[in-house]
Amino acid sequence: MTHQRALLMMVAATVLWSTAGVVTRYLESARSFEVTFWRSAFNALALIVLLSWLRGPLPLWRTLRTGGRALWVSGLCWCVMYTAFMLALTLTTVANVLVTMALAPLFTAIGARVALGHRLAPRTWLAIVVAGAGIVWMYGHELSGGDARHLGGVLVALCVPLAAATNWTLLQAQAARAARPATAVADGAGTPADPPADMLTAVLLGALLSALITLPLALPMRASLHDVSLLGLLGVFQLAIPCLMAVAASRVLKAPEAALLSLLEVIFGVSWAWLSGTESPSQAVILGGLLVLVALALNEWLSMRQRAAEASAATADPPARA
Repeated sequence: MTHQRALLMMVAATVLWSTAGVVTRYLESARSFEVTFWRSAFNALALIVLLSWLRGPLPLWRTLRTGGRALWVSGLCWCVMYTAFMLALTLTTVANVLVTMALAPLFTAIGARVALGHRLAPRTWLAIVVAGAGIVWMYGHELSGGDARHLGGVLVALCVPLAAATNWTLLQAQAARAARPATAVADGAGTPADPPADMLTAVLLGALLSALITLPLALPMRASLHDVSLLGLLGVFQLAIPCLMAVAASRVLKAPEAALLSLLEVIFGVSWAWLSGTESPSQAVILGGLLVLVALALNEWLSMRQRAAEASAATADPPARA
């Protein structure tokens, strides 16, 4: 996969992720944990079908059994992201949750630097700061705080960017490990190490864990057939498909870059609400959104120029033959 194709795939994933807000506006009776349960359950069902088609049913279940620590850590991260987001919305405002989630690129950059030793270009640090400022500008006038309930909601929401940062860093480490030759991953005795886990399966594991955790909290069920149908669509098209796309894109994109692009979910979510007529964005939201888009576009443009310059230099000055 080329970098450009991975970039487009990640943008497409954020478009699909962003549909959650506008679709949930049309729910009749399902609320909080029940929404999370049905969405995660349909997500898991769709992933079983998709991954069985991609990998075959036996390799899929074998991977779940023998995937190792990386698979379970990634699955736990997906579970936290699926569950903590909805729980935070029941404890504080949407603005508080979105602003807290905007910390994901910063956490990811720090995690990649500490765990993987990655050095980020100054332009990426600048883009992270500017994009984060844009999100704060969008929702700063709506921020709530002061009472214990909102503080608890922000602390729960903080689990989302922390889990996302851990997951992006882990996915990049696994992608780097998969790209190395077999001799490079041998242990000290010269025995080849276990192959990298199939991280697509971790998305399924996270969905199953989320559904199991929220099932007892969702009782008694109040969702109508209309609600279950909408949540089924969300489980398939807003979670299952885009999450698989994001994992595939993470094999090429750097972890901080993928986390930075994921902020587009907020911009697209606002746009869907505006186009559907359910919400009208304020001037602060429009200006903040433009700031995020400019930061992302500038970072990608400079990155493309650097890759083009490196490719041109490599062509002009080929290595000497032995």
